[in-house]
Amino acid sequence: MTRVIVVGGGLAGLTAARHLARAGIDVQVFERRDTVGGRVRSRHEDGFVLDRGFQVLFTAYPAAKRELDLNALDLREFTPGATIARPGHRTVLADPLRDPGSLTDTLFNRDPTLRDKLRVLSLRREFAERDETELFVGEDRSIREFLADRGFSEPFVERFFAPFYGGITLDRNLSTSAAVFGYTFRMLAEGSIAIPADGMGAIPEQLADTARDQGARIALDTPVETIETPERGAGSIDTATDEVTVETGGETHTADAVVVATDPQSARDLTDVASIPTDARGCVTQYFSLPTYNALDTGRKLLLNAGEDGPNHVAPLSTVAPEYAPDAQTLLSATFLGDPDESDDELATQVERTLAAWYPERRFDDLVHRHTDRIPFAQIAQPPGFYRDTPAVDAPAGSVYLAGDHTRWSSIHATLDSGRAAARAVLDSE
Repeated sequence: MTRVIVVGGGLAGLTAARHLARAGIDVQVFERRDTVGGRVRSRHEDGFVLDRGFQVLFTAYPAAKRELDLNALDLREFTPGATIARPGHRTVLADPLRDPGSLTDTLFNRDPTLRDKLRVLSLRREFAERDETELFVGEDRSIREFLADRGFSEPFVERFFAPFYGGITLDRNLSTSAAVFGYTFRMLAEGSIAIPADGMGAIPEQLADTARDQGARIALDTPVETIETPERGAGSIDTATDEVTVETGGETHTADAVVVATDPQSARDLTDVASIPTDARGCVTQYFSLPTYNALDTGRKLLLNAGEDGPNHVAPLSTVAPEYAPDAQTLLSATFLGDPDESDDELATQVERTLAAWYPERRFDDLVHRHTDRIPFAQIAQPPGFYRDTPAVDAPAGSVYLAGDHTRWSSIHATLDSGRAAARAVLDSE
């Protein structure tokens, strides 16, 4: 094994490229966009940092600690917990063990009952020792069913868990796998939610830099059209030969192996692996600025929408990371789940109305709509038991391997880990 092509310059592909290059392999990465990152990217515009949709890093993820230099990312952390908001009403709910300053507000918060609060503490103990391999196996159920079995009150589920995990899974109905809930709940208890000072795009940029330092080459604006062998033609791999041919815009490249680390639909098209999941969860994230003097009072906590209308949640991005906005300005993001029919302007009007309802004592005439990201494919759908059907890293025939969250579950952790797993599979095949 001397030469490997990696198709896709997102988190999984860059992680695979770095591990392969470190092992002495000649690695070429082909990325169809003009920048690395895949679904994790940032734009810098008029002094604002605009991530592609609302994205955060869970600092306790094992793969993040292993694959990233967290100190170099200069992380800015959200305060644990959230502000639960509905018209004319805002309350704070936090983990008093990790945010003692919110103890009084949390104790007197009536959105959860006393039993709800005790059951949250019980969940901490339940998931403290359960790792990923224990959770993503066997029987499964939805998050909603899991919470009902644990005895949480329906008002608390709707006011807190629905918007909070709606933001994580893009599924406010809580029909997502309880395994995803369990593992992310543990990660939230062990670490922080954070964003790099220079935006989420700093994560793939760091991975790309380290891959290049190991000797990998990264070609941007280079979409891969087919993966083939001479014997069987495009779209299929012949196990009789180890040579794999990749076509990019009329150019032909050969390699001993190929790692396909693209989006799920492209991966299915390139490999003919029918088990690659392509059902999607989407969202729309809008960015707004306010003058600093009119900043919201949620501090570094998320605002969760406990009502029925408007965005699922609002994030005070520049309060968490001042680098996200220029002087005298603050930056907010507001995220709607799914694919709403309303225009960008109509959604922005909804955001303004929602903030005005949450803060009836204030005016939002100076709220400026800066940008909208419509992201139809933000995550794979993850219904109960979905992980039993995801493809193995070596599911394609021949010397072709898969990397990406569609081989595991939708998270930065699983995406990074899948890149390492693909690299290991390539190296073990020698």
